[in-house]
Amino acid sequence: WDLNLIEQSARVAAIEASAQGLNWTFAPMIDVTRDARWGRVMEGSGEDPYLGAVIGVARVKGFQGEDLGAHDTIAATIKHFAGYGFVEAGKDYNTVEIGTVTLFNTVLQPFRDVFEATNPRSVMNAFNTVNGIPATGDQALQRDLLKGEWGFDGVMVSDWASAIELVDHGFAEDSRHAAYISIAAGCDVDMESYVYLDHLEELVESGEVDIALVDDAVRRTLRLKFELGLFDDPYRYLDADRERQTLLADAHLETSLNMARKSIVLLKNEGNALPLK
Repeated sequence: WDLNLIEQSARVAAIEASAQGLNWTFAPMIDVTRDARWGRVMEGSGEDPYLGAVIGVARVKGFQGEDLGAHDTIAATIKHFAGYGFVEAGKDYNTVEIGTVTLFNTVLQPFRDVFEATNPRSVMNAFNTVNGIPATGDQALQRDLLKGEWGFDGVMVSDWASAIELVDHGFAEDSRHAAYISIAAGCDVDMESYVYLDHLEELVESGEVDIALVDDAVRRTLRLKFELGLFDDPYRYLDADRERQTLLADAHLETSLNMARKSIVLLKNEGNALPLK
């Protein structure tokens, strides 16, 4: 529960990653989950929305620092928006059926808390459906709530190939339809589905997609690049000298060791409750 050390660990990751050419991380994951069958339980902070929020805040602060334009900070991504930790029976990429109380008080609350405390610059949507609608194609979640009511002005990135999986969910007819649904719903960057690359231009030219939606996605992406200083110096995150000085530095190794030590949980075998000698 050492939030200062958790923040420090993210700071170390940002310092080392930024020296090696990285300026954006797909972390932290702040999904709340209560099913140990879900394979990604180890990436999040457990079953409590409050704990997930405060750890998410610490990690975003560590990654982004006080100045995103500094050469040793990187853009954070809070994920997965939304409901990924509530997939039925722990089946990854699958179905989430939850009521509005659980959705807003448990699933979405950590996102809202992290937004208010840190202004993370990107959000990743999710593979799963939420009450029948795939998160990548969910306009109510992405465009209406996140970008509208909450005022998020950063980048919404899809999860890995989640746009094309709209077809697998039976929500889109084909990759072209998936591109239309995703951009309309508020997904700015299509990661690894290539549906925007293959179809977005023709969708705009045919009048099916309003160019204003593309302008908004581009504006958000360019804004983040400006905030990172990439238009002043596109190679600022490639520094061989700084990499040699920072990668696996003694202080960083000490931080990692402290994190490992504080992550160990010891159980007292009181009354021989466990079958151990």
